Amino acid sequence: MGRTYSDAITALNTLQTNSAVIESLRKSRKTLNAQAIPEMIEWCRRAGYEPADFDKLNPVHIAGTKGKGSTSAFVSSILTQFLPSPAQPNPLFHKIGLYTSPHLRFVRERIRINNEPLSEELFAKYFFEVWDKLEESARTKGEPTDKTAKPSYFRFLTLMAFHTYIREEVDTAVIECGVGGEYDSTNIILHPSVTGITSLGIDHVQILGNTIEEIAWHKAGIMKEGVPAFTVPQLPAAQAVLEDRAKQKSVDLHTVHENPFVAAIELGLEAPFQRSNASLAVKLAMTYLRSHHGAELGSNPLQKFVRGLERVRWPGRCETRREDGIAWHIDAGHTLESIKLAASWFAGHISPSPQVKSTSTTEAASKRKTRVLLFNQQTRDAPALARMLHSTLAAALKDEQPFTHVVFCTNVTFKDEGYRPDLVSINTDRQKVEALEVQMGLRDAWKELDGGTGEPEVKGSIEEAVEWVRGLKAREGEEEDMLVLVTGSSHLVGGFLEVLESREGA
Repeated sequence: MGRTYSDAITALNTLQTNSAVIESLRKSRKTLNAQAIPEMIEWCRRAGYEPADFDKLNPVHIAGTKGKGSTSAFVSSILTQFLPSPAQPNPLFHKIGLYTSPHLRFVRERIRINNEPLSEELFAKYFFEVWDKLEESARTKGEPTDKTAKPSYFRFLTLMAFHTYIREEVDTAVIECGVGGEYDSTNIILHPSVTGITSLGIDHVQILGNTIEEIAWHKAGIMKEGVPAFTVPQLPAAQAVLEDRAKQKSVDLHTVHENPFVAAIELGLEAPFQRSNASLAVKLAMTYLRSHHGAELGSNPLQKFVRGLERVRWPGRCETRREDGIAWHIDAGHTLESIKLAASWFAGHISPSPQVKSTSTTEAASKRKTRVLLFNQQTRDAPALARMLHSTLAAALKDEQPFTHVVFCTNVTFKDEGYRPDLVSINTDRQKVEALEVQMGLRDAWKELDGGTGEPEVKGSIEEAVEWVRGLKAREGEEEDMLVLVTGSSHLVGGFLEVLESREGA
């Protein structure tokens, strides 16, 4: 095996779990959960670590259903304002780690230092250091050194992230939970500096349960005795569970409301709902700074907070890109709650359509501005997400036909080349993807919702969907930017950005 970044990604992809295994694991979630943390601790030991070793990372640990990635990015952006600079001759930090998931275009996006993804060289270096340690441990124990000597995909990356941050001697690491909290791979952290829980909703029901109370119980698992914890306003049932678990753990749990200080800032992430995430991030960052660097903060640290909130960048989340008369509105929302927020954000960029009195659907559509939906969700209840998107936009725009055109596609990146290696996913049913089964179902569901849109397009790859939209723009010939919403899946958004940027780099 070679030792390049490409070799690392090829090896990493062998640790993915296929769709059949995932289905069986979903059916036995209690057994899986009970084993998760002990197994992760064992993998750490095989790599040469004890969980207590990660205390030196001074972790900021963040869980939640909506906004945990954005909140983590806000915290990291704030803390990096205290790095060395001409205006900061005596910096508080030299390196800030940020671990998030999933990635969009490149796996190395998940493991960042000072807000930048690891270079390909560093990723390969630390990947194979962990890989080799695990194989050596297996040999020592007389076990095979095949894929059974390594943890699953997400566990391996979590272990690799901790290893990277220790080797790079980061001052603190902002760690986003993957799924849940109590049994999440990141929850081997023993003594975080502070913990945060973002807005809660229904998601990952096969693993976490199908009630808000069950989900809140899991998320509260990151709280640790004696460590300050913060959350945003929750549904009463979820709040009650969080407070109960905080008492059990001897934790002071505080609810953070939207901060007027934040409301006055032009955030780097533009959607209105990001103000709640930013307010929580401010509290987490300030709590961390005061506990570790209180005497060194200076007289006006809030100036640095403002810069951090303004300069944060989080691709694929409430992001707008423009090309050749098309305004692509991009959001990786993939739950009912996040799709609703994405729809509201998109609606904020357009004016309600005029009330057109017409005797035919065709005549009415001809008088409306072109708006396009590019959508996919391969593994969840895709029709339910599409219905939420339609109903939210229809209400916001006072228009029962919020889109003039709709295109559904798979998450396959390119028509001829297939998936980019970083975007390969074997946890979906290949036969269903090739048969466009999900996309055909979405087409039928949308026709029931909105017969006036016309026949939705179905494409076998993201590249074909993007080219269809570009062709539509060329045919329509409108002077104004054509508005397109790209949403439904982080896998879709990652592949979409790859298609977009591969053209820009051509």
